[in-house]
Amino acid sequence: MKNITLIAAIGKNNELGKDNNLLWRIKEDLKFFKENTIGKTILMGSKTFYSLPGLLPNRKHVVLTKQDLKLDPSVVILHSVEEALQYIESLNEEVMIIGGGQIYKEFIDYSNKLLITEIDDEKEADTFFPLIKKQVWKKEILSEHEENNIKYKHILYTRKN
Repeated sequence: MKNITLIAAIGKNNELGKDNNLLWRIKEDLKFFKENTIGKTILMGSKTFYSLPGLLPNRKHVVLTKQDLKLDPSVVILHSVEEALQYIESLNEEVMIIGGGQIYKEFIDYSNKLLITEIDDEKEADTFFPLIKKQVWKKEILSEHEENNIKYKHILYTRKN
């Protein structure tokens, strides 16, 4: 699908998080996340939704879950990948997939872009980003940074035709 982008910050071993928390809190990367999701629809699993500090301003929240949740009325709740794909198609706009690990795994084959912060660090994790297959994606380094002695790169992967 032309309008699905996965956005994530991952370590050297594709690690994403542990105990439903981010492994790194890099100020400039959180700013990068905000800049790339503001004004857009963000789709996530329920664990990711509950890990947020609250509803993120100026974004439409969509939660994909098998559970029957009672959330803020502004949150769209979907119950299957198929239902989510139909919903995304109906929007005709870019939808940002923001996690967690299982949601990334479900949507990577439907996405046309990955906005990945590759962090030059390793941490113990229980949640991982799916393998980015080099034969499928074209890699473009957008920027390189260092914060608190941790080097990281913002990378845009676009699907090869």
